[in-house]
Amino acid sequence: MSKKAINRLKVVLAEKNLTSKWLAEQLGKNEATISRWCTNDVQPTLNTLSKISELLEISISELINDK
Repeated sequence: MSKKAINRLKVVLAEKNLTSKWLAEQLGKNEATISRWCTNDVQPTLNTLSKISELLEISISELINDK
């Protein structure tokens, strides 16, 4: 059974030519944490998702898969 991609963080970072290392530095998080978010192993909190959307200048809904 494949896991469902809940967030689009990896795709959005690629679209904006940004790296997970950059995001980790901006949020003060470990790169491994960002990597786990990008692979949908775990999900960021809503507060963190809000900070990510501000940093990437997109809405939270654009970070979440709705299917």
